[in-house]
Amino acid sequence: MMHMTFYWSNNLTLFINSWTTNSWFSYFLTLIIIFLFSIFSQFMEDQRLWLRLLTSSTTAAVAIDKAPLLYSNFFLSGGSGARFVGSVLFGINSGINYLLMLAVMSFNGGVFVAIVVGLAVGYWLFRCSDDEQIMLLDDGCACC
Repeated sequence: MMHMTFYWSNNLTLFINSWTTNSWFSYFLTLIIIFLFSIFSQFMEDQRLWLRLLTSSTTAAVAIDKAPLLYSNFFLSGGSGARFVGSVLFGINSGINYLLMLAVMSFNGGVFVAIVVGLAVGYWLFRCSDDEQIMLLDDGCACC
């Protein structure tokens, strides 16, 4: 049965029909997996932002400020290898975030709490720092 409101039960079908929980043990195991997956999402985002920070140059930012129409991100964002790795990390992180969104859409209260707490713990572990340069590079495109 598809729920359209939040419910609190250990009966859960997540992503595929074969991933069902009928006991408290399997339910808590699923919540732990989702919790760790949420932390991993923040870790991957941190790695992508650090790669972007390491491959960016301050001289490129000054050149863009002086003549923004003459320069594009295609030529100034580092080597093609770093751009490829950054694209792969962005794709993996987007996929993880969309899977977390689909898990929340199961409307199970425990899954919702596990994801929110996992994202908060992951942010605290990996992205909560005094380094403001990383936040300046973060884009507003990532909606989840």
